[in-house]
Amino acid sequence: MARVAAQLSNFTAGELSPRLDGRNDLAKYSAGCATVENMVIYPHGAAARRPGTTYVAEVRDSSKSTRLIPFEFSTTQTYILEFSDQKIRFYRDNGQILSSGSPYEITSPYLEAELFDIKFAQSADIMYITHPSHKTRKLSRTGHTSWSLAEVDFTNGPFLDSNITSTTLTPSAAGTGSRTITASAVTGINGGSGFLTTDIGRQIHFNSGYGTITGRTNTTVVTVNVTTAFANANAITNWFLGAFSDTTGHPACVTFFEQRLVFAATLNNPQTVYLSKSGDYENMDANIGGTVADDDAIIYTIASNQVNAIRFLASTRTLIIGTAGGEFAVTGGGDNNAITPTNIMIKKQSNHGAANVDGISVGNATLFLQRAKRKIRELAYNFDVDGYTAPDLTILAEHITEGGIVEMAYQEEPLAIIWCVRGDGELVALTYQREQEVVAWHRHVFGGAFGTGKAVCESVAVIPTEDSEYELYMIIKRTINGATKRYVEYLNTFDFTETDNTTFNFLDSQLSYSGATSTLNGDISATATTVIVASGTDFTSSGTIKIGGEIITYTGKSTNNLTGCTRGQNITTAIAHTSGATVKQVVNSVAGLNHLEGQVVSILADGATHPTKTVSSNAITLDRFANKIKVGLGYTSLLKTMRIDAGSQNGTSQAKTKRIYEVTARLYESVGVEVGPDLNNMERVPFRTSANPMDQGIPPFTGDKEVEFRGDYDTDGFMIVRQTQPLPLTILSLYPRLVTNDG
Repeated sequence: MARVAAQLSNFTAGELSPRLDGRNDLAKYSAGCATVENMVIYPHGAAARRPGTTYVAEVRDSSKSTRLIPFEFSTTQTYILEFSDQKIRFYRDNGQILSSGSPYEITSPYLEAELFDIKFAQSADIMYITHPSHKTRKLSRTGHTSWSLAEVDFTNGPFLDSNITSTTLTPSAAGTGSRTITASAVTGINGGSGFLTTDIGRQIHFNSGYGTITGRTNTTVVTVNVTTAFANANAITNWFLGAFSDTTGHPACVTFFEQRLVFAATLNNPQTVYLSKSGDYENMDANIGGTVADDDAIIYTIASNQVNAIRFLASTRTLIIGTAGGEFAVTGGGDNNAITPTNIMIKKQSNHGAANVDGISVGNATLFLQRAKRKIRELAYNFDVDGYTAPDLTILAEHITEGGIVEMAYQEEPLAIIWCVRGDGELVALTYQREQEVVAWHRHVFGGAFGTGKAVCESVAVIPTEDSEYELYMIIKRTINGATKRYVEYLNTFDFTETDNTTFNFLDSQLSYSGATSTLNGDISATATTVIVASGTDFTSSGTIKIGGEIITYTGKSTNNLTGCTRGQNITTAIAHTSGATVKQVVNSVAGLNHLEGQVVSILADGATHPTKTVSSNAITLDRFANKIKVGLGYTSLLKTMRIDAGSQNGTSQAKTKRIYEVTARLYESVGVEVGPDLNNMERVPFRTSANPMDQGIPPFTGDKEVEFRGDYDTDGFMIVRQTQPLPLTILSLYPRLVTNDG
């Protein structure tokens, strides 16, 4: 039998498809895994336990689907918007914005069924919001509790093509103000239907003027509020109806490009793009009948032999248009030429087709979801072909998107991860750094349950911060105490220096307690009933403290004096303490857990794991006192390697009987880990020694841990690493030692 020491030095290929089990000839095979669950692949190659989530608030109505949308007012003021059925709520600084003690909210027109079809684009303190069934609106902010959502009043357009029938329009008078307009026939108006009630609010242009329809008398007579005066009251056939209306539909997509606000895809004109005047976002004046200037508004319909309904717009070095039938690039017809009405060119780049989900701009590439919602493609310019190509980023992990993707968000800092919500509620993620050749998928299952299945992730959004990690918010649906609950939660930061075990955040829907800490101001004897601390500001008026190993209760506080002390609550005889000793406020119960009522929760107390408890009457009682406590829903992190391919003297070791007898796991700032061949035969790696107090956490370990492997002889050679405790785990590499039977 051949003996060998193999190495798995990185995991940068992420979770691979089970259809690749036999492709050990692939370069990425050895860097891939059969399972990466609740672990994040770092661009450096390591696999690390994902942080847990912190509970923020319950959504407005837990019985209905809800969506999160980011709002970036400035580099220092960013918000998360909670869009629910006809309402919007607001979050900032990891909390919900309140007004007079209640969640601040405003009214919106968007119904529950319409929320995930909303598209948006933001400039400073104004966000433009589109939906094909609603007039374009702009969300404006003037203060934390001062938001408004108003319809956009477009200037002079956009308009459909000129009337080509013999039907004339005649105004009751020239000039501005309210005018009655009479059509000679219904021909040419709304496909021969004449004016409709849904035309109210629609613009109309003729005789060098334009206005907005404010009322309808019948199919041939409407009332118009004229904004720009009609030149005269003559009857003419050269008239234009507005492109945006309840009759024709409103834009479905929006973005900014080259100082223009760009709209696209109404119901009646799904292939048309509308660009505002340069530098004047709400002005759609295309200078009808005049000399066209370079800064005038632009209307362009993509010509194609099939219906290419526009699904998304993305601004990169060019304007990218994703349609149901292919991907297009918009340019000014030459190198670095700005787009104008006379030079605009839209050329097809690929034929994959896009789903109705906004694309994501990452560096020089646009990542978009293909029409069937199973493939994410990377549209980027390729100099070798002098055009755009769109390779499939799920080709090695096609199983990862089973159920379809419904929403995507990009967290650029710290690890460049695209988070994708699957239709079945699982959150999948892609660590994407093309320059380092890192395209690694991983899956995330949140603590708790919905019904008899897993907790469901329904929406995600990312907001940037100026001096720390970008923040990922999500809506998680669970069954809590027999009822459906939807919670807004955020992913805790990736702590790259896990040196303080009391700051670990590896629980979901977590809440924390942190007691006051000070030092003794003078020695105290074993019988002293007053404890003087250096600063008593943060201590409660009565409570419990811990000095060294002694628990002391007190009944009063006077400035820095904790009075009425009862000594030695946890030991037989109280002990004396010297000046400068640490004094900690401690508790043995945690309240305010109503969002986890009836749930079995995991606990981290002073950096050490604690037995699970069930939340009852919104609280739990601990087995010991602690100063820093984390309470939340536990989750399991799991990494399973591909079949090992090493140790054979005669060709490949695949399909040959082998036995891994020992594994060295190279860890970084980790505590608590299990290693084994399957989930029923896991070996827990020891970290704690007899010198470590059982009620305190132990420092994270960095280095090699040798583990006796419980595997038997088989043909697979899988290795599984698991973490079930609320503690950190980062696997840098694995070094198995095995014997292989070449006979």
